[in-house]
Formats: sequence, structure tokens, C-alpha cells
Amino acid sequence: MKFFKTLGTKPWLHDGDVGAVAVDYSGPHIDAASRIALRFILVVVSVIFFLFIITFLARSQYPDFEALSGAPWQPFTDPSRLWINTALLALASAAMQLGVSGARQGKLNMTVTGISSAVCFTVLFIVAQLDLWMHLQSMGFYINSNPANSYFYMLTAIHGLHIMGGLIVLTNVVFRVWYDNSPESLGAPLQLCTTYWHFLLGVWLVLFALLTSRPETINALAAMCGF
Repeated sequence: MKFFKTLGTKPWLHDGDVGAVAVDYSGPHIDAASRIALRFILVVVSVIFFLFIITFLARSQYPDFEALSGAPWQPFTDPSRLWINTALLALASAAMQLGVSGARQGKLNMTVTGISSAVCFTVLFIVAQLDLWMHLQSMGFYINSNPANSYFYMLTAIHGLHIMGGLIVLTNVVFRVWYDNSPESLGAPLQLCTTYWHFLLGVWLVLFALLTSRPETINALAAMCGF
């Protein structure tokens, strides 16, 4: 009989309450759910870029692959344009961090300045990337003329699309600044956006290092991966 009594126990009811009702459960807190969603997105994006980098290294071992750096006529032997673009994205990431600090301190002006600067630098980064595409095409480095060219356009395009996706989410945060007029309420969502910006900066640094590597470095990395 004790066995059947144990089976009939309802752990979701309050102990010792004969007329107890089920405890209401509304799910995880919205901030916790948002953090979990962001982590999932970061893992998925990391896997995508990892797979593209692996295929890049595998493709580099074919004779028609010509690295974009190493010889004087290769465009990324002098990566000054890429350094400028990197600086823009780094400034955007720093501006996002400034916005988070302003939100935590309850300083609306500081928060607005940080978000506005981040949007400005991010848009400038995208424009600079497009200008770099046009510069490469003017030099004859078309998307289908060399596998290394194709990977450059593809990787930078995918990275840019993820940045534009982040801008869409950040737009919602900006609207909350105008409607709530309370920077404290922006701390959590703005921190998530800032983490995403830092992540994309890290991804870009990896791509920057890979795309400006000399043939010897690329071959060494490919050999380490078994290609």
C-alpha cells in the first residue's frame, strides 16, 4: 500500500496542503532565456565559420589556389585597408561597452552616445568592406578568378550579414531608449548586444589573420588539419 501511495504523490503540489493547486510556472526569466538564446546563436555561428575555415584550408592545397598575400602584387601583402576596417569594428565594440556602462550607471546621455557611436562605426565598417570589394575588383581580383578570392568575398559577406542582423536587434534596443527613457532597463539587453559585437570582432580577427596569411602559413595550417 505504501508503494501505491508513493506512486500517487504529486510533487508539484505544496507539501502538507490538502487542497493545494498546481504551482504556477511561467518559465525561465526573460533575461535568462535571452542569454541562453544568445549562447546558442554564438555556438551555431562559431560552427559555421569553423566549417568554412576548414574548407578554406582544404581548398588551399589545390594548384589553382593563389593566396591573397605573400607576393608584392597580391592585395593583402599590404593589409592597411583591412587594418582600417578592423579599427572601425573595434571602435564599434568599444562604443557598445560604453553604452553598457552608461546603462548600468543610469546615465542616459552616456548610453545614447555609446549606442549611437556603435551604430555609426558599424555602418562605416560595412561601407568600408564594400569599398574594399570594389577596390579588389578594380585590381582584377574577381570572385570567380581564384578560389582565394571566392572565399574572401564569401567569408566577408557572411560576416557582414551577421553584423546587419545584430544592427536589427540593436534597433529594438534603441527604440526602448526612446520609449522607456530609463537606461537601467537597458542594461541586460544591451549587454547581450555587446557580447554579440565582441564575438563578431573576435571572428573578424580570425578571418583577418587567415586571409592575410602567406602561402607558407596557410600550408602549415592545412598540414596541421591533415590536408
